[in-house]
Amino acid sequence: MGFIKKNLLKVIEWTENDGSTMVYKFPVPDRYEIMKGSQLVVRESQAAIFVTEGQIADVFTAGTWELKPDNVPILSKLGAWKYGWDMPKKSDVYYVSLKQFIGMKWGTANPIMMRDKDFGMIRIMGHGEYSFHVADPSLFMRECFGTIHSYKTDDIADYLRSIVLAELTDLLGECQIPALDLAANYLELGDTARDHATARFGKLGLAVDQIIIRNLKLPEAVEKAMDKRTTLGVFDGKMSEYAQYESVQAMRDSARNPGAGGMFAAAGMGLGLGARMANQFGEGLDGAAKSAASVKCAKCGASMAPNAKFCPECGAKAVPAGSAVCPKCGKAVSASAKFCPECGAS
Repeated sequence: MGFIKKNLLKVIEWTENDGSTMVYKFPVPDRYEIMKGSQLVVRESQAAIFVTEGQIADVFTAGTWELKPDNVPILSKLGAWKYGWDMPKKSDVYYVSLKQFIGMKWGTANPIMMRDKDFGMIRIMGHGEYSFHVADPSLFMRECFGTIHSYKTDDIADYLRSIVLAELTDLLGECQIPALDLAANYLELGDTARDHATARFGKLGLAVDQIIIRNLKLPEAVEKAMDKRTTLGVFDGKMSEYAQYESVQAMRDSARNPGAGGMFAAAGMGLGLGARMANQFGEGLDGAAKSAASVKCAKCGASMAPNAKFCPECGAKAVPAGSAVCPKCGKAVSASAKFCPECGAS
């Protein structure tokens, strides 16, 4: 039985209609065939893979190509051109998008372990984005999409995400950047992770353009410790102000949580104020001790030892505490008495 004569497929082209299609197999209508003289239109950011009898004949870049022996030489070796209009060998065209696919998401399903010199082993969660493009269309065809009619970013996103996460996990485990400084190094960490992932993407015919870290979430306890350290830095050299700040915070917490919780908050407030109160109490004791260590002469007011019998300044006889000396007869009288009980002087 002879071959059914096919019509010449004049124009082969693909207009991308979404942002996620990576590969598109051009559909050849019934009774039409790709033959010598067919025009292949390849737009910017595209490549066209010409496949005959399961073999890659050529990869075409941007431009308009008329298919003929001098630009598809492998077809001559396959014996395709000699049949002219009745070419019996099946040919297909796969369009590959070369544009950069951006906004690809990555995120940690499980915490990444990181050793920090200040906080020890900590668990980090994170998320961000990455972007990539097809660098080698023929290698990408052999390694990933084969002969399927359409291939989208969703078909490979999970695998690429696993590569990105693996590189970030290794990087965070080895970088020795303190947890306090991670946020300031997002750009450098992303660029380093991209460089490390380049080889693994390259084995698929792909190139990773960028890895972006949006956030690295530290454990709540570490974040609180970081906040506390920042506060201490602000009050560096001003510990009395910090004690006042702590007391205000404790009283606020106590007001918000009355009852048992308030009791614990009050206890915390007491601990926060301990040093300051001890200093104040100590100063009070020192003052009291100094007051108890001397008495004043009832006549001239000079200070003298509590066991002195006469004033070292005026020579007057010392009187018991709470007493006064009668200015006329010199007898000791009560400090509150209006008249001397000995001589009646006022």
